[in-house]
Amino acid sequence: MERESNNSIERLVQLAMEGNRDAFSEIMKLNMNKIFTLTYKMTGDKDVAKDLTQDSFVTAWEKIKSFRGEGNFNGWLLRIASNNGLNYLKRIKQNVRFDNDQFENHLQPNLNNQPDTEMERKEMQDSVLYFMSTLPVQQRLAFELRFYKELPFKEIAEISGNAIGTVKTNYREAVKKLREHAIEKGWRK
Repeated sequence: MERESNNSIERLVQLAMEGNRDAFSEIMKLNMNKIFTLTYKMTGDKDVAKDLTQDSFVTAWEKIKSFRGEGNFNGWLLRIASNNGLNYLKRIKQNVRFDNDQFENHLQPNLNNQPDTEMERKEMQDSVLYFMSTLPVQQRLAFELRFYKELPFKEIAEISGNAIGTVKTNYREAVKKLREHAIEKGWRK
């Protein structure tokens, strides 16, 4: 199934490279949530994330003919989005804080709607969101792509434009800080 999906993405990319807007529109539909989630987790602002997502697709359309096909198209697209997010954060030079109500829509729904469990889940969710907002941007990006997107370090390095060793260090530092946060909150001993 995944191979079939990869083949259809490759075909859509090829058609888009030939100027087919419908194929690119399909690529956008397939990747919209992924790009929005990444930019939202980078910026903490829903409106900014929407703008960055749109900018990322505009950039991808403008530069699609320069995609050489040497790497993964999704990785190329994520790199465009992460570069847009990093550039935005450099421009505003502020510490990002997350709006929990906006972010809640992007998390897995709780199948067990018991009030105590729901309250504990909400408290943990708020705490993890706060933790993520305290990470430096490169650590947040490495953590997001490795932990949530489950990408290999090599692909994260390509997306972020950093060396693999730097990506591993950023990820390791983020995990170390998360462990400290978990101990502080009593989730771990």
